[in-house]
Amino acid sequence: MTLADPAAAASPDPSAPLRAVFGFDGFRPGQEEIVRAVIAGQDVLAIMPTGGGKSLCYQLPALLRPGVTVVISPLIALMRDQVRALSEAGVTAGALTSANTEDETAAVFEAIDAGTLKLLYIAPERLAAGGTLALLRRAGCGLIAVDEAHCVSQWGHDFRPDYLRIGELRRALGVPLAAFTATADAETRADIAARLFDGAVPETFLRGFDRPNIRLAFRAKDRPRRQIMDFAAARPGQSGIVYCATRARTESLARALADAGHPARAYHGGMEPDARREVERLFQTEDGLIVVATVAFGMGVDKPDIRWVAHADMPKSIEAYYQEIGRAGRDGAPADTLTLFGADDIRLRRAQVDEGQAPPEHKAADHARLNALLGLAEAATCRRQVLLRYFGEEAEPCGNCDTCAVPARLFDATEAVRKALSAVLRTGENFGSGHLIDILTGNATDKVRARGHDALPTFAVGRDLARGAWQAVFRQMMGRDLLRPDPGRHGALRMTEAARPVLRGETQVMLREDGVEAGHRARPEPRALVTDEDAPLLAALKARRKELAEAAKVPAYVIFNDRTLIEMAERRPDSLDAMAAIGGVGAKKLDRYGAIFLEVITGAAAEPMHPARQKLAGAEGGGLYDRLAAAQARLERGETGLDKPLSCSPAQLARIARHRPRDRAALAHVLDERRAERFGDAFLSILCESG
Repeated sequence: MTLADPAAAASPDPSAPLRAVFGFDGFRPGQEEIVRAVIAGQDVLAIMPTGGGKSLCYQLPALLRPGVTVVISPLIALMRDQVRALSEAGVTAGALTSANTEDETAAVFEAIDAGTLKLLYIAPERLAAGGTLALLRRAGCGLIAVDEAHCVSQWGHDFRPDYLRIGELRRALGVPLAAFTATADAETRADIAARLFDGAVPETFLRGFDRPNIRLAFRAKDRPRRQIMDFAAARPGQSGIVYCATRARTESLARALADAGHPARAYHGGMEPDARREVERLFQTEDGLIVVATVAFGMGVDKPDIRWVAHADMPKSIEAYYQEIGRAGRDGAPADTLTLFGADDIRLRRAQVDEGQAPPEHKAADHARLNALLGLAEAATCRRQVLLRYFGEEAEPCGNCDTCAVPARLFDATEAVRKALSAVLRTGENFGSGHLIDILTGNATDKVRARGHDALPTFAVGRDLARGAWQAVFRQMMGRDLLRPDPGRHGALRMTEAARPVLRGETQVMLREDGVEAGHRARPEPRALVTDEDAPLLAALKARRKELAEAAKVPAYVIFNDRTLIEMAERRPDSLDAMAAIGGVGAKKLDRYGAIFLEVITGAAAEPMHPARQKLAGAEGGGLYDRLAAAQARLERGETGLDKPLSCSPAQLARIARHRPRDRAALAHVLDERRAERFGDAFLSILCESG
């Protein structure tokens, strides 16, 4: 049926369609006030928990208001689910998305022309299209509903630039706007009001965030694929979602689950629309299907009986975590969650914040949000209390999280943390945890010895803890923001201001004992190409190699083979001389690619080098050339500094460095009489000292 008749539109009472169309005998807590405010044409901002019934708060008013309600949502899957559900309920609704078939799009325009369409779902990207405003006017838009409204705010966890056009659309159409989100702190709420409501304060509804039916659990990564497989195996036949940080990981983990006998499918933004639609259809219609999806894409499914959500990688923020676990247990029945986290996740998330284009105050806020999530991950008390406190609510211990079930044991880690901080400072804040742990545990690797770090006072002072235990300590230190990876130096750890009182002995640090014990028990992972601390640099080097290879239309190994890039990542040359000493970097490749790869390693363009000097790079003659050039600069105006300027050419200096004349007669073969007289004694002295 289509509820477009004037009587229904004029009705102020939403109870009848609530039962007749949606089949509910009553509203959930908080829904009715929001619905009545939207029906009355008030501008509304509603913050409600995921699974709390937000969609009804704009779908029901759409039936009771004249014209079309335009719903702006970033989630294609959610739009399709809701259109399908509304159509099944007899409401004429449609969506215009990139995933539409031609028939679906044609049906939307036919409903607009017939005047029967009540809800039109569009993605924010469509607002950039020139004809969108004219289309919405033609459709008779009477209300704008914005789902995931936090996306308009750069303070939010999922900023979408296209959302910035919504305020302009509201002004152009002159209609009320209702904005909905599951997570919005005070800063984000203020930003939403400024961007969507021109700074006016909308009617704001803030509902409780607690979802007591969802069990919360976090676990440090220890063979994470096996952890996810075990979690799924303990819940056979139940629908679940696994969130991953990358598309590749979604596909590999989905295959692993399928190989283990689970019905599992990957789902991410890089798939073809038909393939995505098929996964959506299967997930909506089949019991027990597991979907492995990218965190960034977001499933956006409106499935009430999802029994579990697992994060194979740490989410971006506590808001993102809350939204993603909220996909589970929408029907109110018990649901489980598991979030895996590790030091690599922390490095990745810190780097994403630091390398972003946001202004400094936004980056600081994003680090604070990440700190809140890490505090939840390392919580020693009831996780639900920690989670709800972040959203401004207080609660009693829930009895439905892992820390309530098995309380965490803490130990005084102040001394261990101070040792770690000392190692960071004594190595110039230039290394990651792997190298620092080698120092602390007395593991005199080639890298440690080459830098003289085996002579540091901190060498071997941490032998009381095993390597795995130190990994847990460093992870918890990063989680507490005592150490922060520096993206400008490929993840090298630097000390934050919060760590200084600890180092001075003014603050005690208590860490989770089970995390350190887990480090003792952790099984060894397969050996990687490089250590964890060198992996980001190796990835950056490979990315640059790929760019060069694609531009030259040659295989990547023609530029440099993997072994050469691995050596670069491990040795981190800081000059063309050092680069020339890397295996596989010959003179021609040094000339063609040396400065390019050096910039990746150091983060700065290499100092320009004269071709004559560059030919000596990596050889003993290079250092000799530099000493000769320095002496020449000192004597350019003679010993007194009053003579006429005189200098040697780079080619002459290179010839001297290469052939090493031992007396004035041999030097005269390279230099003329005037230059030999001014520079001869100094040059011969340098040559003699060089042996």
